[in-house]
Amino acid sequence: MATVSLTPQVVFSTESGGALSSATILRFPPNFVRQLSTKARRNCSNIGVAQIVAAAWSDRPAARPNSGGGGGGRARGVASSHAAAASAAAVAASAAAEVSAIPNAKVAQPSAVVQAERKLLGSDASLAVHAGERLGRRIATDAITTPVVNTSAYWFNNSQELIDFKEGRHASFEYGRYGNPTTEALEKKMSALEKAESTVFVASGMYAAVAMLSALVPAGGHIVTTTDCYRKTRIYMENELPKRGVSMTVIRPADMDALQNALDNNNVSLFFTETPTNPFLRCIDVELVANMCHSKGALLCIDSTFASPINQKALTLGADLVIHSATKYIAGHNDVIGGCVSGRDELVSKVRIYHHVVGGVLNPNAAYLILRGMKTLHLRVQCQNNTAMRMAQFLEEHPKIARVYYPGLPSHPEHHIAKTQMTGFGGVVSFEVAGDFDGTRRFIDSVKIPYHAPSFGGCESIIDQPAIMSYWDSKEQRDIYGIKDNLIRFSIGVEDFEDLKNDLVQALEKV
Repeated sequence: MATVSLTPQVVFSTESGGALSSATILRFPPNFVRQLSTKARRNCSNIGVAQIVAAAWSDRPAARPNSGGGGGGRARGVASSHAAAASAAAVAASAAAEVSAIPNAKVAQPSAVVQAERKLLGSDASLAVHAGERLGRRIATDAITTPVVNTSAYWFNNSQELIDFKEGRHASFEYGRYGNPTTEALEKKMSALEKAESTVFVASGMYAAVAMLSALVPAGGHIVTTTDCYRKTRIYMENELPKRGVSMTVIRPADMDALQNALDNNNVSLFFTETPTNPFLRCIDVELVANMCHSKGALLCIDSTFASPINQKALTLGADLVIHSATKYIAGHNDVIGGCVSGRDELVSKVRIYHHVVGGVLNPNAAYLILRGMKTLHLRVQCQNNTAMRMAQFLEEHPKIARVYYPGLPSHPEHHIAKTQMTGFGGVVSFEVAGDFDGTRRFIDSVKIPYHAPSFGGCESIIDQPAIMSYWDSKEQRDIYGIKDNLIRFSIGVEDFEDLKNDLVQALEKV
């Protein structure tokens, strides 16, 4: 056997004929394999020889150490790339030793990891940073951040492995519409924050509502919702649900007599409401309405987008499901669109099955951005809570403000409810300017810091006049739902309070 040295560090062993044999030996610097395999996993969007080689090395048994250092380097690379997975498996095993006795390990293992995670991470702050990633992350990597897995499909070693996957004995993924490792880590994080058994992430908050209603409300069913809500949700319920024979009762948020009447006189499948609501920030007593609904066999779904899981955990108050537009506080940087449904696994599984059939998939790059945003969720929301409370108090005393809507103010009609079920009152303040349509426009056009835009919950403050932004095409609906020409919705970011206040003061001078 002839040995041909290509570089001082890379050696190819060949047969006497000079061609590379199947027993070719590649020797690399001790740290090369570790670096290559790690980088290949970190940057899953790069498809090339290095990635394929790194994956192959990591899947093979470690070579025996030898004096040349190549085998030892390879062994260290394999051990390093699987360290995170091995650590998580050890924690899960110690938390639930009986898992090995259960045939369907794919179902049993996550619950063990969740148990271990709950012992380790006791606060929303720690959960927002580590849940779904520190323990039990399925991607084998020593990267701190969860990698973006950009793939549309997943492969199996053989038919038996595929059969094992189909029958629940092998944990894997199959097709991008049915699941993705990056998205799975995100779903685990949200479940931990909401105290939910399961979460499914989808392409937008609006689609989360559509998927939930489509999966859980039967044809010919009846739903109850509130007058104050996101307009596009109402449009979908009014225009699309009747095509499936679904009827609807609309009540005012605080009208519990109307809710009871609807429950008594209809076979109600679901009560779907926001709390706080959009744009008047009305609050629903979740525990009360959960008991009312459940006594009649109806489900309760809370859109908690305005609260975020930092300020409110509706599932712990009795709600069956919680949905979020993750575009808002969850991601928090005005740079990605997504939504999710959290709750009991029995119900979320039905939404997930519908989602798998219909689509509406969250891109893994979007999942990564939301994961990254969630690491500062508790910090952002605490800052926004504080600034919004101060801003609401300031505005309520300003002579050019006619009315302020904010759950943290004693003047708010459901302040007593918000105090009992929320730990913070959110970063949105709605108010009515003491002026007409044109005066309110001049105010909006005079602010310098907030962006004049839709949406809310991001780091940048956003301000809008709903009569133009959301209801410009329907004055009739503005009148029905109380959207006055002088109404303002102000989403407070993470800027300094004094800067925002001074900006509003100078803008109010134009009214």
